Amino acid sequence: MSTRAFLFDMDGTLVDSLADIGGSMNAVLRELGLPEHPITDYRLKVGEGAASLIAQALPAGHEALREDALARYRAHYAKNMVAASRPYDGIVPLLAALAARGDRIAVVTNKPQAPASAIAAALFAEGTFGVVVGEREGVPRKPNAAPALLAAEALGMPPSACVFVGDTSVDILTARAAQMRSIGVLWGFRDRAELVEAGSDHIVAHPDEILAL
Repeated sequence: MSTRAFLFDMDGTLVDSLADIGGSMNAVLRELGLPEHPITDYRLKVGEGAASLIAQALPAGHEALREDALARYRAHYAKNMVAASRPYDGIVPLLAALAARGDRIAVVTNKPQAPASAIAAALFAEGTFGVVVGEREGVPRKPNAAPALLAAEALGMPPSACVFVGDTSVDILTARAAQMRSIGVLWGFRDRAELVEAGSDHIVAHPDEILAL
């Protein structure tokens, strides 16, 4: 039996959530009378938490609206977080195969803890993840190593036995900070060049390739 732990980013890695994230942000922009963004543009705005998303989505000169926009976004997203979001093709079989060979599995995301846990419960079978680590008070967000190390501790695994899987440079830099191996995925929100520049140990185009590694 294997003795590895796999720590997965959520948005763009486990779950195709762009339509729900972008749709909720655009709803806020409409309420505020501001221009919306094409959903595909949110690929470059996701990954560093909701506050960062708001800062990037609001037009220049509207910084005073950030707190109000953030509260509105969280309210919209709470009602629509699994309206269109689904696991990427091949993810559910991958997680089942990892579990069957004895690997331990966690989610480590910059999404706040409550929606991260709710999405994991809604889209994946009970017991799939040993722990879900979302954004929480007192813990720095990725790419700080802290959330990844919290997940490793909860799984009872040393960082050297952990593999961090994600779709952005934030995930790869988190792995490096936590002294974990990294796998960058190409089905998410960013491209190969970003993953290469961040120093990803491996890059895969389909979940099946993770099993091969």
